[in-house]
Amino acid sequence: MTINGWVQILLYFILLTALTRPLGGYLLRVFEGQATLLGRVLGPLERGFYRMAGVRPETDQHWTSYTLAMLAFNLVCFVALYFLQLYQNHLPLNPQGQSGLTPDLAFNTAVSFVTNTNWQSYGGETTMSYLTQMLGLTVHNFVSAATGIALAVALVRGFSRRSAKAIGNFWVDLTRCTLYVLLPISILAALFLVWQGMPQNLHAYTQLATLEGGKQTIAQGPVASQIAIKMLGTNGGGFFNANAAHPFENPTAVSDFFQVILIFLIPAALTNLLGRMVKSELQGWAIYSAMAVLFFAGVAVCYWAESQGNPQFAALGIDQHASGLQAGGNMEGKEARFGIARSALFATITTDASCGAVDSMHDSFTPLGGMVPLVNILLGEVIFGGVGAGLYGMLAFAIAAVFIAGLMVGRTPEYLGKKIEAREVKMIMLALLCLPVANVGMTAIAAVLPQGLAGLSNAGPHGFSELFYAYTSATGNNGSAFAGLSANTPFYNITLAISMLIGRFAFIVPMMAVAGSLAAKKHTPASAGTFPTDGGLFIALLVGVVIIVGGLTYFPALALGPVVEHLAMLAGTLY
Repeated sequence: MTINGWVQILLYFILLTALTRPLGGYLLRVFEGQATLLGRVLGPLERGFYRMAGVRPETDQHWTSYTLAMLAFNLVCFVALYFLQLYQNHLPLNPQGQSGLTPDLAFNTAVSFVTNTNWQSYGGETTMSYLTQMLGLTVHNFVSAATGIALAVALVRGFSRRSAKAIGNFWVDLTRCTLYVLLPISILAALFLVWQGMPQNLHAYTQLATLEGGKQTIAQGPVASQIAIKMLGTNGGGFFNANAAHPFENPTAVSDFFQVILIFLIPAALTNLLGRMVKSELQGWAIYSAMAVLFFAGVAVCYWAESQGNPQFAALGIDQHASGLQAGGNMEGKEARFGIARSALFATITTDASCGAVDSMHDSFTPLGGMVPLVNILLGEVIFGGVGAGLYGMLAFAIAAVFIAGLMVGRTPEYLGKKIEAREVKMIMLALLCLPVANVGMTAIAAVLPQGLAGLSNAGPHGFSELFYAYTSATGNNGSAFAGLSANTPFYNITLAISMLIGRFAFIVPMMAVAGSLAAKKHTPASAGTFPTDGGLFIALLVGVVIIVGGLTYFPALALGPVVEHLAMLAGTLY
């Protein structure tokens, strides 16, 4: 580890913190229908959408209607994307003549982008037409991100409203989020990325002659427009198979830093939105602080582990600095232009959030370095998390934390002025328990079936880590991978898609039930016996609950993978 590396990490966090409050205030004005500068331009367009769709923006929905509208919208999105992929060879904007996808791959990809997972069992530049990339994948990057943000805002309304029967209007939240938040920021971000050297065109791939006399195909296309929303919406689906390690998808160190800012930008601002909506910004900063503690713990471990490198080089008598094999640490699978600190930062951020973008290969990390991205996802991606999903995931843990605190002192727990009772706790437990059912359950099935074992490229604990990471990434709607797994088979395409659906919608529905239940409650004024939830004690309790719940649930699986692989590495056995 170097001082320069830590300066870059601290600079990133300082800039993120500085952006949190201004954007949080803007989000509040958008979702409360207050006047904004963009409203003068986009207001007529917004109202036109409502008239065309028959939506009454002044009419709020009960939590069941809100949730059903969300599910219906996502079902239509899934069907449209599925058939677009199947028949892309018959559609325009396909200069490379890409063929239609197989039904199982189209199913996996449609579920992946609808659930904001963006798992890729395909190579973007060799599989998808420009029309599919733009009309299918990029559009779903917008609407899946907007769906997550809308659901988080609906849950926050549950805390802020009193004796209410409704939590907002899904169609209004979806439209406003897309028009006033995602679209304008993405346009500016795309222009910035084009300036940095990212392609944005509809040209056919370029054929070049190499110095050796051979031919090389240079893939290009509408890259910047997809990458901007891919990062801002914590989607992660790369235009190219190499994702953010590809020089066209991440041209410079500046673009690399800019992209990780985009990943955390909205999740961080939503914590401020929470504080503003419940009339106490300290509540939002408490959630932000808990996320920050977990973020720094993860990046410190990952950076340390990758800086140590593999001790077996020293054991073999190899001078790491002279050989260049691991000069200064483990550089396998990393871009030399980014180095270890930036690679560790990117890996930590992309798995803290539900963003599958990578600028280095997690499969090549050391056992403990690779365990950090895996643990980040296993904790529910609540460390800032995906847009919307991170906030409502952390609020689930916050409710569990105040419930535990209430048990300790024998009082009915309260959070943000609402009493937490049996119904809310049951829904929270249902949401949290659905995740291990999908990631651990599916891993167990794949680990004993020939169809699952056939996809592994490594034996022993590292092979298990590849398998466990895949289903963890799918369930967590992350999309990154230990790239040694060959996942483009009917078995993996279907089982991973099932994990994505469980991780997204089986978690969302109970949380919306919590939102509806809280909105109907009266506000309970704080008393002398109320546990304060805006100070250091609550932050420590919340961090502890997140770690303990994750540890109790997943430590046995981690022991079979990265933990035992690390111990084996120290003993001289490599996989």
